[in-house]
Amino acid sequence: MRAKLINDGPERTFAVVFDTGDEVISGLESFAREHSLTAARITAIGAFERATLGYFEWRAKRYERIEKNEQMEVLSLIGDLALQGAEAKLHAHAVLGRRDGSTCGGHLLQGYVRPTLEVLITDSPNYLKREHDPETGLALIRIGA
Repeated sequence: MRAKLINDGPERTFAVVFDTGDEVISGLESFAREHSLTAARITAIGAFERATLGYFEWRAKRYERIEKNEQMEVLSLIGDLALQGAEAKLHAHAVLGRRDGSTCGGHLLQGYVRPTLEVLITDSPNYLKREHDPETGLALIRIGA
């Protein structure tokens, strides 16, 4: 993974490029820690050699895992980084394109890059916090008063 700060204004913007074999979720959370990101939005395009998507099963209050073990285009990857406790956690959704033009999508649980993933991260000068929501069992962003 390589990164470059491309705007150092009130909102910092980073270009982060992942290479073949890099895992995206752990890489972005590590990048967030290293650069003290506490409220950022991300967008990305590129390709995965394999990925695990999730579909939130409301009744079970857990993600149903959807394994994809094929080369796929990352048509859209959007998400946010916010504090959960003291750590920045990524919440991202992806739409992936298959060879035949069909798509699949969901919550991105894991993604392994091949050959590249180009990510833009825009960091806000403030922070967002995730807190456990007892109704869903998820850590949701809470906007304070």
